[in-house]
Amino acid sequence: MNNFKKIGLSALAGSLVSVSAHAAEVSVSGSASITMDRPSKEMVTGNDFSMGDSLNFSMSGETDGGVGVAVAYEIDGGALDDYDMTLSGDWGSLVFNGSGTSSALGAIDDVTPNAYEEAWDIVDYDGTLTVGAPTVIGGGGGTNMFIYTSPSFSGATISASYQNDGGAAAVSDSYHDLALKFAPEMVEGLTVGYGTGTIQTGINVEKTNSTGYIKYAVGGFTVGYQQSESDHDTKSSSQDSTAYGITYAVNDDLSIGYSSHTVEFDAGATNNTDQESHGVQASYTMGGMTLAGAMNEVESMDGVATGDYEGYEFNLKFAF
Repeated sequence: MNNFKKIGLSALAGSLVSVSAHAAEVSVSGSASITMDRPSKEMVTGNDFSMGDSLNFSMSGETDGGVGVAVAYEIDGGALDDYDMTLSGDWGSLVFNGSGTSSALGAIDDVTPNAYEEAWDIVDYDGTLTVGAPTVIGGGGGTNMFIYTSPSFSGATISASYQNDGGAAAVSDSYHDLALKFAPEMVEGLTVGYGTGTIQTGINVEKTNSTGYIKYAVGGFTVGYQQSESDHDTKSSSQDSTAYGITYAVNDDLSIGYSSHTVEFDAGATNNTDQESHGVQASYTMGGMTLAGAMNEVESMDGVATGDYEGYEFNLKFAF
């Protein structure tokens, strides 16, 4: 730990540039931001302003056998937040993530285009962003997870995740999922993908989540469409969702977007009104500064017919 501190201080003293120490590349980067956030216009929760900060350390090198080795640490809010180790080679990359990443399926739960955040993000009914968030069909997993990503084969890549015992003592089976991404070389701007994974929600109770998407970029426009399904052992807990989005790059610095997301609940569910989310976003970048924000609304959140909420978030971020 003392050696790591010395390396970190040395990198900071070097004006945050990459340095080489014993054949290892060491770099430090960071960011600071001011956010104005009101996740629920219907509920006032205090000061809307907050500060964000991130200090990232990365170190990489290569073994005598030609295997790339890299470690990354993020200090966020004064605490060690995210950290992982990566092995890489001609065969692809294998990440062991200690904290702070998504599984292969979770990383593509909604990849429809947006200029800041997804249509279902930002909003929640208690204004804390800890409970009361909209329903989204995503992946499982969590901390201490393996993630493999293959090299590209004519535009196709495969990623897979594995977490022992699903991260929960009450779950007997390990979690694993799979995702495929294909950007055909003969059709510039087109990307299609699919992912699936099985999540245990209790002993001998599980659900299979899957999603498929298509995106196409031409000129300054990017459009996308996505369908997801959650097939639960308890049928009344099954769900389906559709999402679409469009963004337009006005110029190299300014982008605007609109996105939509709808979740359909099984008719047998206690709350089964379609959850519909809509959002508009914008983002402006100038050098290391980015000003971005979104205004979102969610109708019938989590299937509750009376659960209509609106929220907004604006963020000024500096990267260094």
